[in-house]
Amino acid sequence: MGDGLYRSANAMPHGVPPPADGATLISIESLDQPMVETTASAPEPPGEGNAAGNSAVMAIGSLVSRGTGFLRTVALGSALGSLAVGNAYTTAQIFPGMVYEFLLGGILTSVLIPVLVRRRKADPDQGQAYAQRLLTLAVFALGVAAVIAVVLAPVLTALYGSDQTSEDFQRLVTLLSYLMLPMIFFTGLSALISAVLNVRGHFAAPMWTPILNNLVVIATFGIYIAVFGAKVIPADEMTPGRIALLGGGTLLGVVVQAAGLVPALRKVGFRWRWRFDFRALGLRELARLGGWMFCYVAVSQIGLAVLFNLLNRAGDADEAGPLIYNNVFLLVMMAHGIVAVSILTALMPRMSAAAAEGRYADVVADLSRGTRVVTAVLAPIAVCYAVLANPIAVVLFRYGAFSAKSATATSVVLLVGALALIPFAVSQLFTFAFYALPDTKTPALINIPVVGIRIVVQIGLFAAFSASFAAAGLMLGNAVSYLAAVVITAMLLRRRIGRLGLGEITKTLGKVLVAALASALVGWLALQLLPGDSTPSRLEAIIRLIVGGGLIGASYVGLAMLLRISEISEVVQLVRQKVGR
Repeated sequence: MGDGLYRSANAMPHGVPPPADGATLISIESLDQPMVETTASAPEPPGEGNAAGNSAVMAIGSLVSRGTGFLRTVALGSALGSLAVGNAYTTAQIFPGMVYEFLLGGILTSVLIPVLVRRRKADPDQGQAYAQRLLTLAVFALGVAAVIAVVLAPVLTALYGSDQTSEDFQRLVTLLSYLMLPMIFFTGLSALISAVLNVRGHFAAPMWTPILNNLVVIATFGIYIAVFGAKVIPADEMTPGRIALLGGGTLLGVVVQAAGLVPALRKVGFRWRWRFDFRALGLRELARLGGWMFCYVAVSQIGLAVLFNLLNRAGDADEAGPLIYNNVFLLVMMAHGIVAVSILTALMPRMSAAAAEGRYADVVADLSRGTRVVTAVLAPIAVCYAVLANPIAVVLFRYGAFSAKSATATSVVLLVGALALIPFAVSQLFTFAFYALPDTKTPALINIPVVGIRIVVQIGLFAAFSASFAAAGLMLGNAVSYLAAVVITAMLLRRRIGRLGLGEITKTLGKVLVAALASALVGWLALQLLPGDSTPSRLEAIIRLIVGGGLIGASYVGLAMLLRISEISEVVQLVRQKVGR
């Protein structure tokens, strides 16, 4: 689904490996060796492509994809606003992603891609027949799943849309779902074709076709604004024409994405052929390998259902609902993707190799180093999100039907979201250590109490506070569950690989906390002196964002150098080397 709403709203529930985005990495080796730069890329079969070229394509594609994905989110808010219609659209689009993730998402990453790689190397036909069987089975399975999901659209609406919302809202969610749920078929097909292409050393099309998806949806919202205007309307005023344009345009984006991959299959020499001898796939083995990941995803979907049910109850009271929550989660995941995913991608091969050879001390060293780097680099971003939440919301989202009140509500959620950024990144890093061992069972079992804690905290906060704090409270529930995940995962990791170097990690965290709090104070004082109040104009917000962000960044780096936070010092050295070239 490219950078679609499901990926941002539920982006990588705790422990599901995120896709490598190909962005430039801060090399882990550079932290204790001469500074070098590296990029992430998938394993490259002999003679198929050039690693540096592939990485460059992936990096550029990732940046463009992130940019168009963000524009897509802004266009959504501008066209529909953050009340009933915007929330209904956001809820309806979560359904196909949810069903896809339940059926294929985590299993594709953890099971199918490694199997395709092995078949590519071991089979006489380089895995061609196996991939053909897999695609044949997928076409039928995804088709059946899409049909069943469309039939059950009212049930999904009741689960995720809440029976406490108005009948008009539920009707709108259901009607949009009828048009969007077929996306399950095309999303799954795109993912499998992309896996086939990556295994054969082709990375360009899988990286660039999601951009086509984003452009189609952006055009859809543009047409909607041109025809119907950018204004907030109640759910009962959504005509069949408006619904058909929104739902059909969103579906068309995924169809275009899937179709854009087909020519690349021919380019790598893969020919589509129907094969129905599914026994040769080793389905029992695939089920055994994917069982724990399936369990993991299933538990995560329970948490997602509770989340959207509560968000829609808040949205029905004209407070921050699914659309605003999704916008904030997108910002949190963008920061995580740019920094933490890059470091995770660099660490995984090293930790996997060390674990396979029984070098657990090296696994611990990489885990400790990665934790310190992720925390030190993400801290100033979290500070900016918290201190500059209001100008960020105005500059990024306040367009068209997205009102000043919606921007203010977004800033409250973003302030709390800043607290979740580092715990989420560290919990992902610790979970990746289990995948490196390799072990998918333990993360799946850990996810049960983590999601349980999240649900309890979220429901408790929802019941204790007014609807105006609901979205922020749900984000706070995320942060608490991520912290719990860090603690539980660290305890179990210590039993498996020994001491985790917590002393060194704690020392760095203490210094980072001092630098972060001091830079937050600098940013807050700057805002008191700059023009603008709680509802600044766009120009005032831009000034506050530029000046405040610059002062926060400069003060954090200066204090980090003064406190001798080596992780920041080495990043600064890397930047100086790049600028000096």
